[in-house]
Amino acid sequence: MDFSRWVFLILILISFSAIPIWSDSSLSEIPINFLNFAKKAEVFDWIVGVRRRIHENPELGYEEFETSKLIREELDKLGISYKYPFATTGVVGFIGSGKSPFVAIRADMDALPMQEMVDWEHKSKNAGKMHACGHDAHIAMLLGAAKILQEHRDILKGTVALVFQPAEEGGGGAKKMIDAGALENIEAIFGLHVNPQFPLGKVSSRPGPFLAGSGFFEAVISGKGGHAAIPQHSIDPILAASNVIVSLQHLVSREADPLDSQVVTVAKFQGGGAFNVIPDSVTIGGTFRAFSKESFQQLRQRIEEVIVGQAAVQRCNATVDFLTKEKPFFPPTVNDKNLHKHFQRVAGDMLGNDHVKDMEPLMGSEDFAFYQEVIPGYFYLLGMQEETNEKLVSVHSPYFKINEEALPIGAALQASLAITYLLEAQSQVPSSSISDHHDEL
Repeated sequence: MDFSRWVFLILILISFSAIPIWSDSSLSEIPINFLNFAKKAEVFDWIVGVRRRIHENPELGYEEFETSKLIREELDKLGISYKYPFATTGVVGFIGSGKSPFVAIRADMDALPMQEMVDWEHKSKNAGKMHACGHDAHIAMLLGAAKILQEHRDILKGTVALVFQPAEEGGGGAKKMIDAGALENIEAIFGLHVNPQFPLGKVSSRPGPFLAGSGFFEAVISGKGGHAAIPQHSIDPILAASNVIVSLQHLVSREADPLDSQVVTVAKFQGGGAFNVIPDSVTIGGTFRAFSKESFQQLRQRIEEVIVGQAAVQRCNATVDFLTKEKPFFPPTVNDKNLHKHFQRVAGDMLGNDHVKDMEPLMGSEDFAFYQEVIPGYFYLLGMQEETNEKLVSVHSPYFKINEEALPIGAALQASLAITYLLEAQSQVPSSSISDHHDEL
């Protein structure tokens, strides 16, 4: 054998030796080790402290300037690099080599426009604003995951992106993060949401369609006002609006496939201010939901047709606005089937297989779905309810509370999903592909 062939064989052996061989047993130890780390008193107290500081200062979508500043300060303390801004207030941090493979974990940052009714030491200090959907906990858990990963970066092969996103509550912040380049080089993304109705220590999700696509509509139905005692001299928009609402319900009960879940809800009805005056116009508004783009677009078309047509039957005019500038349509949240298997395996290693549940789809919506339209993504729910504690109320309530015992679980699980994804991806890539791949920050 000539010298050149010997050199070639030696180089092959060196390249293969650089690839870590991760057995199933060694990978399965990571989640429980991360959870034990997150439950250490100093780590747990730090995560809780971050969450409480954010809770005290809630900010609405695209206004999360102080929240974003806090995130960047904590990343600086951890020695984690980041890019800022994305979509006005968004931040993307990076842990690892800065090279492929890339995986992301995400948290939303915005609060809701409501007054907190829970009296406790860290109650909202911003009147009319409250973290009533758990986004303060999501941020704290993502920073907790960052701390875990940074402490264990010696076993991290590839790069984890930490996506802190503004304006999930109807503002479509995920779409703007994508447009700003936040997913550059990223191959997969994981997200979570706290669930006050699910037991602490348990997680739930499903493959395929998980959450519905959603949109909003508002319609102005115009007639001719007048005295209520002589309705024949008026054109009553209240009567027309009432017929419109009843007809909208028929879209689901008589036009949709019973096996294709859809919702149309009118939640806003404004018209008139006196008992004896027929108003000139009525405004109605609501939301519609579906699990497929086809069903969603069909609903959108029929909503407009029904409102305009039914108003005309009652001699009224109607205009329909789908409010896409303020509240963009959210696509359905569809979980990647391969990532579902990964989630089951990692969460099972951490919490036990009996604490990882498949669940039925929900009609709620999430702008995490925008990420899933671009790359494989996975979204799951994290339980918070303890049997011995008071029953937690649902999200979007002024009485909403976070069970802080869930924070280390979410932090450790997000970190585990990311690092095991990278280790598995790295072990599956041929050595020639690794040496030739140049995706960097």
